[in-house]
Amino acid sequence: MEVKHAYNSWAATYDQDINKTRDLEGKAMRETLVGFSFKKCLEIGCGTGKNTGWLAEQSVHLTAVDFSEEMIAKAKVKNQDTTVEFIHTDIRQPWNLGTNQFDLVAFSLVLEHIQNLDHIFEEASNSLQSGGYLYVGELHPYKQYSGSKARFESTAGLQVIECYTHDISSFIDAALKQNLKLITLAEYKDDENEDTIPRILAILFQK
Repeated sequence: MEVKHAYNSWAATYDQDINKTRDLEGKAMRETLVGFSFKKCLEIGCGTGKNTGWLAEQSVHLTAVDFSEEMIAKAKVKNQDTTVEFIHTDIRQPWNLGTNQFDLVAFSLVLEHIQNLDHIFEEASNSLQSGGYLYVGELHPYKQYSGSKARFESTAGLQVIECYTHDISSFIDAALKQNLKLITLAEYKDDENEDTIPRILAILFQK
């Protein structure tokens, strides 16, 4: 299913659905960014606001963007803090979010739906202040190789969302092209079960 239509459809049940990927990425973000504070944060793929409230607590001002109008509508209800600004935008197009504005740009379960990583990393780097951080939290490519994709049940049956598989090296290479430095890379497994393949890949870069 096409990405925007899928997430607009999924918004009604997204928070209630059992979703190990969503929940584990939230844990990964919090562990990766623990101890940090930011003046201006840009959250890419805010969805229904699963991480928005937490990011708002870590920053003076948060700009939260998403492709799905219905997802943003849910996020606005849950996050009415005046320090949070919500913007509906398509990050596959040129960004109009300001240059050198942010000291954190955070992606959560977004890049699996993006074919051209180079464009995204270039725009993210241009949005970052010198010394700012770029967080990437994604479904691990090992999970994708095993057949896992973003999906949900609807009244019409199982809906599988359009996805692209990116190797770990693809994220690293896209960041290096923008002169971003790798700070940390972590892999998260379900219930810390060493007998399973990782579910979440979490990477932190710095400009």
